[in-house]
Amino acid sequence: MQYKKFQRRKFCRFCADKGILIDYKDTKTLRNYLTERGKLIAGRMTGNCAKHQRELTRAIKRARNIALLSFVEK
Repeated sequence: MQYKKFQRRKFCRFCADKGILIDYKDTKTLRNYLTERGKLIAGRMTGNCAKHQRELTRAIKRARNIALLSFVEK
């Protein structure tokens, strides 16, 4: 007999709380969406909607270009 594993629905943190802004200067927030190797975490894993995942990706890339975030973690 197959049991269906219950998994809680992930929700977009930025849609739920309108007060949180995605900004390339806010490296503390952006680091939550990077792996320890420095790779971006997919929207499927974080639960972000497509709109906010694109904004997040854009902000991380901007922060990397002006050396606020590193491209690769050692």
